[in-house]
Formats: sequence, C-alpha cells, structure tokens
Amino acid sequence: MSFKKYLLSGLLVWLPLTVTIWLISWMVGSLDALFRTVLNGISKVSPASATSLMDELGQIHGLGVILVLLTLLITGAFASNVVGKWWLSQFGKVFAGIPIFKTIYTSVKRVSDTLFSGNGNAFRQTLLVQYPREGVWTLAFQTGAPSGEVKSKLGDGFVSVYVPTTPNPTSGFFLLMAKSEVIELDVSVDEALTYIISMGSVAPDASTPLIPGSIK
Repeated sequence: MSFKKYLLSGLLVWLPLTVTIWLISWMVGSLDALFRTVLNGISKVSPASATSLMDELGQIHGLGVILVLLTLLITGAFASNVVGKWWLSQFGKVFAGIPIFKTIYTSVKRVSDTLFSGNGNAFRQTLLVQYPREGVWTLAFQTGAPSGEVKSKLGDGFVSVYVPTTPNPTSGFFLLMAKSEVIELDVSVDEALTYIISMGSVAPDASTPLIPGSIK
C-alpha cells in the first residue's frame, strides 16, 4: 500500500512539472523553427557574406521566442500612440478590401479584439447554466449580449454564453440564453477554467465559493 501511495505522490509532483516543461520546450522549438525558416529565406537573397551570420543566428536556441516577444512589445508600443493607431487603421482598411482575405482578416480581428481587448466582455463573468437539458448544471462564461439582427428577433433580456467542454475548454458550444435562466457566480474565470479542466476535482478557492448572483 505504501509503495502505491508513494508512487502516486511522486507522479503528482512530477507530472505538472513535466507537462509544463514539455509545453514550453515545444513552444520554443516551434518558434525557433519558424525563425530558422525566415532566416533561410533571407539568406537565399542575401550576399554570401551574410549567409554565415544567418546560419549562426539560426543555431541560437530560444532566439525565436525573444524576437517574437520583442516584436509584440514594439508593435504594442507603436499601436498605443495616436500615430500608430492611425497607421494600423489604414492597414486594416487595405486588408479589408482584399477579396477572401477580407473575410478571414475581419473575422479573426473581431474575435481577437473581443477576447484580448481590455474593453472586451469575453470571459469576464462565470455563469452556472442548465445544459444540455433542464436539471443538469454546468459552468459557462458570458461572452457578451446579442446585437444586430439577432437582438431584433430575440429582444432584450438575453446573453451570449460559451459552454466549454471538459477537459479541453478550447472547444465548446455557443448559446443564446435568457438572463433569467443563468446564474452569475462569484468565481474568477481562471478558477472556473481550472475547475473545468480538472473535471471538478479541483474546486474553486474557498475564498470565492460558488455563490449565485444575478445577471444585470
């Protein structure tokens, strides 16, 4: 019995650490591979004297991650000032005018603005809803409220809800539910996601229990 207990205890210690290291290594390797691909393309059109430099840069492990982070930081700083916002809006207009590209670019931009913008409403509130049938409850996230043609048909009093799957919350179901049919919870999104991924084995912190609230 002690052997099994110690084995499981050791597994619980090393499994999260191993998975974390594996994910980080995979991310670093993927970005390095992408960076090397870009360098190979540049070296083919560069003078012979620059080829050796490209090869040396491609051998630096982790350089792709650093360059991606620097690019994001520089782009973010540029987009945060008036001039940067104006230039980005001009680029957006150009991209939005290209057939096929327009559909993809506009859709992705709207989703990213909703999910990552500080003013967005996506995943701002944890809910308790009855799904897939009455009497069965699950955790969900409010992603906004209906608008446009959908709102004109449904009227007021509805919310947009995302019901994630377990243990992979990146897939799920999008529902339009009446406010009277959802319960607002005093639980952070991070804690709710942990609860979902663990299939209920890791409950939210005791300081933020599942306390029903009201949707305003």
